Formats: sequence, structure tokens, C-alpha cells
Amino acid sequence: MTTSIRLYSIVFLAIIGLASMANGQMTGNTMATDSVATDSLQPIPESAIVDEVIWVVGDEAILKSDVEAMRLQAAQEGQRWDGDPDCVIPEQIAVQKLFLHQAAIDSIEVSQSDISQMVERQINGWIQMIGSKEKLEEYKKQTVTQMRNELNDVVRDRLMAEKMQKKLVEDISVTPAEVRRFFNNLSQDSIPYVPTEVEVQILTQTPKIEQEEINRVKETLRDFADRVTKGESSFTTLARLYSEDPGSARQGGELDYTGRGMLDPAFANVAFNLTDPKKVSKIVESEFGYHIIQLVDKRGDKIKVRHILMKPQVSDEAVDKCLLRLDSIRNDIVGGKFTFDQGASYISDDKDTRNNNGLMFNSTEMSRTSKFRMQDLPSEVAVVVDTMKVGDISAPFTLINNRGKKVCAIVKLKNRVDGHKAKITEDFQVMKAVVEAKRREEILHKWVVDKIKTTYVRINPRYRDCKFEYDGWIR
Repeated sequence: MTTSIRLYSIVFLAIIGLASMANGQMTGNTMATDSVATDSLQPIPESAIVDEVIWVVGDEAILKSDVEAMRLQAAQEGQRWDGDPDCVIPEQIAVQKLFLHQAAIDSIEVSQSDISQMVERQINGWIQMIGSKEKLEEYKKQTVTQMRNELNDVVRDRLMAEKMQKKLVEDISVTPAEVRRFFNNLSQDSIPYVPTEVEVQILTQTPKIEQEEINRVKETLRDFADRVTKGESSFTTLARLYSEDPGSARQGGELDYTGRGMLDPAFANVAFNLTDPKKVSKIVESEFGYHIIQLVDKRGDKIKVRHILMKPQVSDEAVDKCLLRLDSIRNDIVGGKFTFDQGASYISDDKDTRNNNGLMFNSTEMSRTSKFRMQDLPSEVAVVVDTMKVGDISAPFTLINNRGKKVCAIVKLKNRVDGHKAKITEDFQVMKAVVEAKRREEILHKWVVDKIKTTYVRINPRYRDCKFEYDGWIR
């Protein structure tokens, strides 16, 4: 939340507070005119309030508009709340603020590249679901750029909170005896259902970007650098107008103090060698595109810089050629010239899976496995895999990878395990994960309750009758 919004909220509350005081909260020992104000002023109806602070957690305010925005987003995505949304939503926001506050104390960081990747996955998921970019913009009444800007802070906070939770429970472990005991004590109705899981191999090819397009991007960045050097434009203004990194563009291209390990290696090598804040770096190619960089400050082993990112656009013709090339590769695999494993290891452009014969991995904050539930696969892959049989190799298709680039791919369904009731002999790892998750939930729940006790909390009186998940909000 920006300082200006917080300031507006405080002023707004002050106005509401003064009106409330005039409505009878001041004593009769004040000025005589107060009795007139008490008689003449009426309580402001809730429907007349445009926005207000409804909770305060520590030094963070939760606005009525924050709750309405989350409610609207959930409605658009078909999400349902377990309880009264008017109570559940502000409590969820408040809990996240507790984790974010602790993350700041513990100096937890997330990289802008991770944020951007998740933003792109979210937007691409929406596009896949609704049919096209144009339909999405019409439905949400926003441009994709506006969506990116709005999502950036939301995703950053989510990743920070998740990283903090992971740190709090990173030492959790359970023994096989504990898992068996937990399973044996479950009633038949309580045995968890294991949803359908699949293992998928992927082979990708990246459409070739024409040199003319690369030259166009580089020439544009050189022009930007010249304009900054000559004093014709500020780096900040150009970044706001033209950078294709949605997270930093609205901050004038600025990335906050960041360690080398949180940055793309090529980007970091140039950024950490900058010494003069008045100069602009040479053009840097990273896995996200092309950049120019300007030093802001150095502090120990961290650096603050501004950058402008531009991404060369892939032509439809290049995509079509890439799909044809993959179709030929698929025919060679089906014809027995080489195996999918060999193709994925030696031909695929996907560096994340090449060393695993193309096997995709499902990495979360808590675990890493080759098994995916359908909803955990990239949406473009899930649509293709859904109708495949084990051993099938798909026709070529396109997807946006986790670096925001369009690639062409074929996939092979390596394994599918249909949904079933868990069995301790066959699903030990699943049951172990259930027990570990339960243990983590207990620890995090206790942490939140303890944190509430030591954190300043103020809640609008109309929320005091809510049934909250965590004790201690009402004092």
C-alpha cells in the first residue's frame, strides 16, 4: 500500500472520528456548542462511506476496498469461502500481514524474476481459461499491462509470506511409525482421497527471433542510453514508459537492494561492476530479454539499480517453423530413430528438464516431486495431457514458459495414477505428506495466535461478532 493511500485513509478516519465524537462521544464538560452538534449530526450510514480502514495490524492498515477487491477476484475465479466472507477475508489479509511483518524482521527476500514469472503464469492461465488476451481485457475491463501492475504487489506479498511460513516449519519431520499410527487411527471415511496424478516429459524448441527484431530492440535501448547520457531524458521516466518488466517499471525501473544470487547471472555480472551512478551500462542479454542498467547505490554485498527491459517479439512465421520442426522430431521418435528421453536430453531447449530426460518436476515451497495433479500443471500442458494415454506423445503446441517466453513443445505422458483412497502400502509418501502438513498447520496456527498476542490490533466494532479461525483478535 502506498504512503499516499495510507495518508488518505488516516485523514478519512480522522473525519469519521470527528463526526462520531460530535455525535455524542464528547462529554458535557466541553464547549456549550457541543450539545447542538450532538443533536444535529446523525451517524454516517455505512453505504455512504467510500473507503475506510477496517482493521489495523501493527502499523499496517486493511481497507474496506482491500476486502472488496479480494471478494471480487474470488467471485471471478469461482472461489468459495468457508464461512462469512466479510469475516474470513479481512482475517486472511491480517494473517498475511503478520507473516510479512516477520519476513521484514528476518530480512526475507524474493527476487523480481520470481515475481514476474508468477505474474506471467497467472495472466497466461487467465488467457487460457477465457480464450484470448482481448477477451480477458474485455472481461476484466483492464489492459494486460494494468493487470501486471496490479498483480505485482499481490504476488510479491504472497511469495514473501510463503517463504516466511516455509522458514518457520523448515525443520518439521515425521517418522514412519508416526505415519502408520496416524493412518491406523483414521476412520474409513477420513482416509484421504488421492487425486489423479501424472508424470510428464517435455521437449521444447524456442522459435528463432529474427536478427532484425533483435537489432530493433538493441537500437532502441542504445537510443535510451544516449538520451540519458545527454540529459535529454531521465532513466526513471524512460523505464516507466517503456520497460517491459511490470514489477519495476512503475518504480522507474528501480530494483531494491538485492544480492547477487537473486539476479540473473548475466545481469548481476554487469550490475555489480557498475561504479558511476551517472552512467548507463552496455546492453545486457539475460534469459528475460535485453536490458540497460543504471547504478543507484551499493550497500555491502547488495546493490540497488534501475533497469529497462525490452523483449524481442517472436513472429508468427517463426512460431510456425518451430512447430513444423517439432512435428518432424515427433515423427522421428514415433518412427524409432531415437527415444523421447534422448530427444529431451540432447535436442530440447528446456534447461530445467534436459538433465532429467525431459521429466517435469512439481516444485512447491514444501516439496519437489515429478507427480502433478492436473491443476498443478501449466495450463497449456494440462489441456494436452488430459486426453492422452500413458506412452502417448502429443502434437506440437505453444506455451509460455516460466521465464515469460513463448516456446513450442511436445509432451509424453510417462505415467498416470487414477484417483483412489490412500493405502499405506502404496501411498506411504502421500500419507507422510498428510502428517507433515498437519504438523506444519499446527505449528503455524500456534505461531499466528502467539504473534497476535504481541501485535497491536484494532478492529472496527462491526467485525467483533465474527467467528474467527484464530483467537486473540478481539480484546
